Amino acid sequence: MFTPLSKYPACLINELAMYGQKPTGDLEWDKCALDTMKRRSDDAAVYAAMELGNVIKKANEDKEKAQQAFPDLTNPDIYELHYNLFLHIANMIVIEPQHRVFVVDEHNRQVIRFLLYYFNNCKLAEQVFPERKYKLHKNIMLQGGPGVGKTMLMQCFSEYLKRIKSPRFFYNLSVTQMVNYYTIHNNFDRYTFHEEDSVGFMPKPDNVCLNDVGLNDDKVFYGMNTAVLTDDFLLARNDIWAGWDKFAHITTNLDEKALIKRFTGSSDKYGRLVDRFKTYNVIPLTGTSRR
Repeated sequence: MFTPLSKYPACLINELAMYGQKPTGDLEWDKCALDTMKRRSDDAAVYAAMELGNVIKKANEDKEKAQQAFPDLTNPDIYELHYNLFLHIANMIVIEPQHRVFVVDEHNRQVIRFLLYYFNNCKLAEQVFPERKYKLHKNIMLQGGPGVGKTMLMQCFSEYLKRIKSPRFFYNLSVTQMVNYYTIHNNFDRYTFHEEDSVGFMPKPDNVCLNDVGLNDDKVFYGMNTAVLTDDFLLARNDIWAGWDKFAHITTNLDEKALIKRFTGSSDKYGRLVDRFKTYNVIPLTGTSRR
C-alpha cells in the first residue's frame, strides 16, 4: 500500500539514506529491506535489497501516475464541471442528430452520478448505492427494459471519455456487430486480445461495451450461432479483465433471473459465465421507453 513521504518515520528515512536508498512508498517493504541490509554483511544481499526496492518504488510511481490521469471528482466544483460537460456532449454530440433532448430524471440521475464517478476512478462511486456494494474494479452491466436508455447512456459516456482522453474510454459495439465481425474474420481479435496489429503478437486489448446481450440469441447468421459466439466473447473478455485490467461492459434487456436462465442453459454447460457475472456491477435502469 502506498504511504506518503510525510507519514514516514524520520529515523527510517535517515537509515535508508545511510545505504544510499530513498523511501519506495511501501512502508512495510522499506522496513523489511532495511532490516535485511542491517543483518546481512555480504554485499550481494544488500545489493539485492536495493534492486528490489527500486522495483517497488517504480511500481508505486507508476500506480500514482496512473491515478493522476483521472480528474479529482471529490472536489465538488470539478465534479460539476465534468457533469455539465457530460450533459453538453450527450445533447450536442450524441443526441442532437436525432433531434432529441437528453433527459435527466429520477430514473437515471443517480446512475449517471455513479457512472461519472466510476469512469473517473473516484472512490465516491462506491457511496452512491452503498447497499449494492458496487466496486471500481468491476465491469458495468446495465439492465433494463427496451428503450429505457441503456445503450444511449453508454454511448454518451464513451464520447465523454474520448473527449477527456480518459484511460477508461471504451468502444461500443452491438452483438450484431460482433457476430458480423466474426463472420468476416473468423475471430474476435479486434475486440478481444487485439494481437493481430501488435508487435510479436503481444495483446493490446481495449475497453469495450457489448450492447444488447441476450437479444436475438436464438438467431443464426450465416451459420453462426449468436448465443455461442456471445458466450465465447464474454469468456475471452473476462480473461482480459483479469489479466490486463481492461473492461468489458454490457447492456441487456434481461433481468437477473432471465440472465441466469439464459447462460446456464447456453453452450456454457459448466456455468462459467454465470459465475463470472460476479465481476460486474449490475445496475438496473428503470422507467419507460425514451424513444
